[in-house]
This record gives sequence, structure tokens and C-alpha cells, in this order.
Amino acid sequence: MVNRDHTRWDFAALAQLTHELEEIRQELIETEAKAGPLLGGVHPTQLKSARNLVHYLALRRTDLRPIQTRLTALGLSSLGRSEAHVMATLDAVLRMLHELAGKPWPLSWEPGPVGFDQGRAALKTRTLELLGPKASGRWVRIMATMPSEAAGNPVLVRELLEAGMNCMRVNCAHDDPAAWRRMVRHLRAAEQHTGTTCRVLFDLGGPKLRTGPLAGTRILKWSPERDALGKVITPARIWLTPAERPKTPPKAAAAVLPLPRKWLRQARAGDVIRFVDARKSSRKLKVTFVNDDSRWAECRNTAYVQTGTEFVLGSAAASHHTRRKSRARLGDLPEREEPIVLHVNDTLMLTRKLKPGCGAVLGKRGRVKRPAHIGCTAAEAFNYVKTGESVWLDDGKIGAVIASVHKNRLELRVTHARAKGEKLRADKGINFPDSTLRLPSLSNDDLRNLPEIVRHADLIGYSFVQTARDVEELDRQLQRLGAARLGVILKIETRTAFEHLPDLLLAAMKCPSVGVMIARGDLAVECGYERMAELQEEILWMCEAAHVPVIWATQVLETLSRAGLPTRAEVTDAAMGVRAECVMLNKGPAMVAAVRALDDILRRMQAHHNKKQSMLRSLKVARNFRPVREMVRQGTSTHLTRLTAEKSHVPFHQTVRRQFLRARAG
Repeated sequence: MVNRDHTRWDFAALAQLTHELEEIRQELIETEAKAGPLLGGVHPTQLKSARNLVHYLALRRTDLRPIQTRLTALGLSSLGRSEAHVMATLDAVLRMLHELAGKPWPLSWEPGPVGFDQGRAALKTRTLELLGPKASGRWVRIMATMPSEAAGNPVLVRELLEAGMNCMRVNCAHDDPAAWRRMVRHLRAAEQHTGTTCRVLFDLGGPKLRTGPLAGTRILKWSPERDALGKVITPARIWLTPAERPKTPPKAAAAVLPLPRKWLRQARAGDVIRFVDARKSSRKLKVTFVNDDSRWAECRNTAYVQTGTEFVLGSAAASHHTRRKSRARLGDLPEREEPIVLHVNDTLMLTRKLKPGCGAVLGKRGRVKRPAHIGCTAAEAFNYVKTGESVWLDDGKIGAVIASVHKNRLELRVTHARAKGEKLRADKGINFPDSTLRLPSLSNDDLRNLPEIVRHADLIGYSFVQTARDVEELDRQLQRLGAARLGVILKIETRTAFEHLPDLLLAAMKCPSVGVMIARGDLAVECGYERMAELQEEILWMCEAAHVPVIWATQVLETLSRAGLPTRAEVTDAAMGVRAECVMLNKGPAMVAAVRALDDILRRMQAHHNKKQSMLRSLKVARNFRPVREMVRQGTSTHLTRLTAEKSHVPFHQTVRRQFLRARAG
């Protein structure tokens, strides 16, 4: 505490600051005593970390901003980086304040559960135990989600491993146990080939609320390629093949049409096939090439065809009067789901039954005769929702409010969608952020698959975990299967899970190996996108206090993985993943390139950040600053107080205290 002329110190204010910090220290001790029942069941190897978490929660009960401001004026503030060693940090600040005031250190004060080095070492050890060895030169691990094709493509798995994957994620909400086994088998073979190791995470599906199936349509659409003015650049290439024994087109086709073999054999190159499409528009195809019993044709217009559409073949060589005509009907087309298009203020019925959903049926003058409807895969959620609560569909793309609750359906009124409408498809997520859903975190499918999963997994991803009881239930199931050795990853993806995170952590720390995944997609929908940055920071802080490894997940380099080129925002987001212990990538056609890019980003960023602490590596832009270059060339430099103290072997805090004493005497 310095007065305005910066020559005299306010020792009364210094004493007040010391007193406030001592009171906070006492609160940490009292909170730990009250948390005794929660700490009693913690695994012995996790006990010190659990105590540190309790201390951190007690510390953050207080608004530390005024104290931080005063500590910063003294050059002593370090509470902002205290997560991994709370009591040790607080004692270090208090010890300095005692030194500056010339007061003795209270001998009755016991040290905290973990010191500065111990906190960092504990997190490092837990990360190694849970996620396996780090890559050479990179301490943040990379987790990659397996696409379905990984079950039949060992080359893809090997390429991901070579690109930098440290952990394989198998999403149990997709594929089946046979496919999962093949994925793991390909990984083990790739490990032997590359001489590296990789952990396997089986991510349980949980009671994920999703939309049910949609009614299909047997309508097929094609369009030619056009320029900016609408002029046709390239006609649509259509493959005509016998309906009796259809053949795959040898090249990419805009559409495949099954037609009678006998009728097709009449068509010659140059013939014209006319038809009226499903929108009552006259269209024509021109046959361009004969390929055995199949034919290639071109169309210069957009067209919609359906099963039973009539085609009329006319010979190009015949005269107008003698032209041969032959008619045929289009065979069965594969059924395609028809998405429901929703606009603001539309009504959507969410039903218990999973019968195929469809869009609204319109009557005369465009009035809604029957509203759109779609099923819900976890209809037991209907028992816990109320009128007026919000509902979000498809990762927040569609927002709605519950207008009324009925026995077998919920009537939703759409409140959020794009002006041109939003398409709702089958198997899309449903979130009830305002509702307290009492659903079991382990679904029937999870319980059925768990015996097979534990044979191959190193880690279990626990979806939809919400309370300490959920954690205890999974622990009982793993104990029953003799798989207590497996690491458990708590997926924080609901508002309830976030609000109960301290209890979840303490319950999970009854096991020797535990981690947390920030499932940012569902969490953002549940809590609001505007809160997402704040929430992920708080989760990182609490997990660091518990020395629990964190997996940074959802939409990391998503555009790169899917389309081959990242956005600027995605690169920045991926760089922030260096503050976690692992970063997860989703599947996509370019996921190997995404793993390589993430590996490069993390290697660059780790020189600048360790968790939330800036490493203060020298900057090239600073070294190139002309005055700095001249000082280096001339051999001159400025020696700070700390350097002088180190050279004279005088402890730094004593050097600073001498400055205080000189200021008081002056």
C-alpha cells in the first residue's frame, strides 16, 4: 500500500490486507472440516487433490477482485493462478506480507495438502495414467472420433495414429459391437506397425434425446450445373439401367433411373426421351451413350421424378409422321427421408410414439389441417416437462417453447429459426434446458453393451451424467464386471451436470483414475451460447484444482475435418485447447489433415501457455525491435532488482523488504 507520492508505505492498509487474507485462510480450513463426509470416501491417492478442490471452492466464494487490486499494487498478486495449489499460494502471499510488516510467521499454521511442485506433478501423473504417454514434443493429447468406415479401413486408423492421435474415441451411439471390435483390432495392429501406443475411449450413448424417424418419399431430383446468370454449363448426367438387374454407374451420375430392360434396349444414342415430372413440367432426356443394357443420358433442366413416372421414347432418325414411340414407367426408387421445414410460430408435435414424422398438412387456402409431428426417442422425458419451458432441437438450430403438455405428445411453438426456415431431420438432438429430467444416465443399451465394452476399453465416457448417484451407479456396474481399473471420463453436457460439478468430481475421485470432457455443443444449448466461454473457464479451473485431466471437445477444427479448410475462429479455438490435457476431434472426410493441423497448432502454443499461465517465452518481434537489437550489439542491458538479488545470493523477498524499510525511514 503506497501513497500518491510513491515514497511512503501505508502499513495500516498492509495490516488490513493481511487480516483479510488470514480470515480467508481460516474459511478454507473450516470448509474442509465441514466437507469431511464427502472426503471420507475419496481414494487415498486422490485425497490431497480432493482437499485442494474444497479449498479452491471455499476461496472462490469470496469476490477477490478488491484484494487482487491491492496485491497487484504490491507486486504480490498470484491468487489468479492458485488452482493447483490453493493453500500453498495463499500462504506464500501471506508469508510475504508478514515479512514486509516485520511480523513472525505463525508456527501453528499447518501447510496445505499440496505444494507448488506437487500440484503440477499430480496433474501430470494423473494425465499419464488416464490418457497414456504424450507425443514427443507435445504434452496435450489428441483424441479422434472414429467414423463408421474405420471398422473396414485399417489404413485410415494407421494414418490417424501416424498423424498424432493419442486416443481413439468409439462412439457407442453409432455402429455396433462387431464394428467397435474391428476398429480396436485395426488400432492394435497400427500400434505394432508404428511402435506407438494409443488409448481407447468407449463413449456410452446414454439416454440421449433424439428425434425419431421421418416419413420417406420416392421422389428423385436432379439439376444441371449453371453459371451465375443461370445459363447451363454442364447438363445433368443421368444413368438409365435395367430395373430387373440394375448396374452401378461407372462414373458419377446426377441420378440413377431403373427402367424396363426391354424398353431400354430400344434406345439409341441421339434418341430423345420425354416425360412430365412430378411438378407437371415437361422435360426431356437425350441419350448420349450405350453401355450394354444401360444408357447414359443428359438433361438440361431441373426435374423431379417419382416411382411410376411415365417416359416416352422417340427415335431421332424417324420422320415426324413415322416416329416410333414406346412408353415405360419408372421402377421403384429408394425411399429418402423428407425433412420437416419449420418457421417461427409454426407448431410441432413431439410424440411418444416413434411412427414416421412428417411436415404440416395444408388444407384449402394454405391453412394448416394437421401440424408437423415427429417422435422422441426418450419419451419418458415428457413426465418432467412443463408448459412454458424451452426446447432446442438439432444443436440449437431450432428453438421452441412448450405450448401444452398432453399424455402422448408435447405441442411446441417454434420461436427460433432462420427466416427461410430450418430443416429438421431424424436422429437430431433434443434439449430441455429449463426442465429437470430424472432419466437414468445408463440406458438399457449401455447396460447391455457394457460387458463387451470393458473387454476392449481403456476409458469409459459417461454421457448424460448429472448427479453423484449416477457416478456411483457406473462404479457399481464396473465393479460387478471386474473393470474398476478403467478410467472414467465425466461428460459435462447439461446444466445440471455443470451445477453439480464439485459433487461429481468428489464422487468420481473415489476411483483412482478420472477425467472430465467439456461437451461444449450440448452445454452451450443447455446454458446459452453467451455463457459458454464463462462455463468452460470455470470447468477448467475446478478440474485443475482437483488435478483432474480435461478433454476439450466439440467442433474443434470442424470445418477443416469436414471440408478440408478451417475458419479463422476455429484455429483460435483449437489454440485455446492447449489449456486442457486433451483435445477431441470429430469425424470427417479430412480428419487425418485435421489431426496433423491440430498437432502443429498445439506444438506452437505450448511454448506460450501452460494451462492458463503465460510462459513468457521470448518473442521474435521483441528481439527484432531496433533499440533491443542495438543494446544486444553494444553489450548493454538493464539489470532488475531480482537479478541483482540473485547475483548477491540475497532472497528476493528480503530485497523487497529492504525497499519497504527504506521507504518507511525516508
